[in-house]
Amino acid sequence: MKRNKKSILIVLVVAVLAAALCVFLILKHNHDSVIKLSCKYGFIDKTGKTVIPLEYDEASSFYNGFAEVKKNGKWGLIDKSGKMVIPLEYDAVSSFYDGLAIVIKNGKFGFVDRTGKIVIPLEYGGASVFYNGFAVVVKKGKCGVIDKTGKIVIPLEYDDVIVADSSELYRVEKDEKCGFIDKTGRIVIPLEYDYVDDRFSDGLLAVVKDEKCGFIDKTGKIVITLKFDYASGFSEGFAEVKKNRKSGFIDKTGKIVIPFEYDDAEKFSEGLARVKKDGKWGLIDCSGKIVIPLEYEYTDNFSEGLARVKKDKKYGFVDKTGKMVVPAEYTYAWDFSEGLALVKKDGKYGYIDKTGKMVIPAEYTDAWDFSDGLARVGKGGKYGFIDKTGKIVIPLEYNEVDYHFSDGLARVVKITKNGAIE
Repeated sequence: MKRNKKSILIVLVVAVLAAALCVFLILKHNHDSVIKLSCKYGFIDKTGKTVIPLEYDEASSFYNGFAEVKKNGKWGLIDKSGKMVIPLEYDAVSSFYDGLAIVIKNGKFGFVDRTGKIVIPLEYGGASVFYNGFAVVVKKGKCGVIDKTGKIVIPLEYDDVIVADSSELYRVEKDEKCGFIDKTGRIVIPLEYDYVDDRFSDGLLAVVKDEKCGFIDKTGKIVITLKFDYASGFSEGFAEVKKNRKSGFIDKTGKIVIPFEYDDAEKFSEGLARVKKDGKWGLIDCSGKIVIPLEYEYTDNFSEGLARVKKDKKYGFVDKTGKMVVPAEYTYAWDFSEGLALVKKDGKYGYIDKTGKMVIPAEYTDAWDFSDGLARVGKGGKYGFIDKTGKIVIPLEYNEVDYHFSDGLARVVKITKNGAIE
C-alpha cells in the first residue's frame, strides 16, 4: 500500500490554498473582465487593529510567531511585527521548526536560519520540516534523513520516510515493503510488511502482510497474530478489528472483548466508541454495553458533555445517558466549543447553548466555531468576528478572514479593483 509523502508536500500546500482562496474570492465578485481584480492580505489583532498592512498578494496564518507572505511572485517570512525575516526571493518558504525554515527556489529545497542565512544548500527535490533535530529529504526520488548541520544520517535509499514516535523512529518503505529504522539508520522492524501504521499506539503497531492484519511490539515481535481483515491502532486499550466484513474490538492481548457484530466502528474516545449496524449509528462502552441506542443516521463522539446526532436528516445533541437534550431540528450542527455550538437552520447560521437555546440568532450566511472567545461570521460576502454575546467586535468589512486567531493575529483579505482596495 503506497503512501504519499505528506510531510514533503506540506510547504507547497500553503501557497496553493492561498492562491485558491484569492481566485475563489475574485470569482465570487463576478465583475466585468476589463476591471483588474486581485487580493491583498494583511493581519489584525483581536481589537480589529491592522497590525500588518494589507499589502501582500498571498499569506499564510501565523504559526510559531511567523507567517509566510508573497509579493510580486516571491515568498518570504515575516514576524508578528511585520519585519521581513526571510527575504521575498523564494518560490515557497515554511515557518521555522527547530530554528530552521524550508526555502524553495527553482524546484530545489534547502534550509535557512532565523537570520535568513542558507545553512543547508538548496539541493534537494523535497524536504520535511525539522523535528527534534532531524528532517527527511528527497533526492533523485529517494528519501533519507539529515541533521541540522546538513549531514546525511540515514542514506537516501528509501522510497518513503515518515517521522514516527517523536522522531525516535522512522517508518520507511522500499520496494513496496515497510518497516521501521531508528535515527542511526539501524533497522528496528524489518522491511517485510505490505503496510505498517505511521506510529505505535499503546506500545503496539498495526501491520499488514499477505492481506492479514495484526500487531507487533517495538522489538518487532508479533504479539497479536496477523489474522484480521482490518485493524486500527489502539486507543484507550482497545483496537477495532474486522473479520468477514464485521467489526469488533480486541484488547492488547488479542482477546476479543466486543464480538464481530457491527458493520462499522470507530476508535474509543472518553470510554465510548461509535458503532454502526443495519445503517444506524450509536455508541457503546468498553464492556460492549449500548450507551446511545443505534437509531441515528450519524453520531459523533462527545464534546463538552454532549454528542451530535442525526435523525430524519436533522441534527441535535444527546447527553451520556442517551437523552436528547437539544432536539434534532437543525440542517447541520457542529460540536460544542467554549459552551456554544454552531448550527444551521433555514440556510442561516447561529449559535445555541447546551440547553438548546438560540443565544446568537441564525442570521449569518457563513460562520465558524468559537475559539478564544471569538467566532468568524459572514454576511453579504463580508466577514468579521463576534464575541459570545453576539456583539460584533471586528466589523464585517473583509472579503475573507481566518477561521481563528493564531498567535494573537488573524489574516484578513480585501479585494482590490485596479490596484485600489474596495
